[in-house]
Amino acid sequence: MKSLLAAIIGLASALFADPAAAYVVEITTSIPVASAVDDAQFRDALHSAVDDVLNHAIAFTPTVVTLQNARVVGDRIYILLLIADDEGEEMMKRLSAEEPAANDSPRESVPSSHGYKY
Repeated sequence: MKSLLAAIIGLASALFADPAAAYVVEITTSIPVASAVDDAQFRDALHSAVDDVLNHAIAFTPTVVTLQNARVVGDRIYILLLIADDEGEEMMKRLSAEEPAANDSPRESVPSSHGYKY
């Protein structure tokens, strides 16, 4: 009888729970090295690549876009982005409040003209 009661309570709390939908995506895009001739062209190419990802690769409205890493491989610059919505941003803040691992390197967000940070 106790196990039946426990099962009913567990099922009821699972049914009435209000899960938070947090979206956090890590995505890679690339631009040609030739677009990085000077700072202005590189910045324009980077903004164009990020805008393309935001408009065509994700299905939620992001509030933060963070450039995680960039590497040159051959004739392309590969860019790793971390993208999150409001709830995902809050979740990342809570997680970052914890002690970082020894191999974690700090990341920097840069404000953009679209209100996103990258």
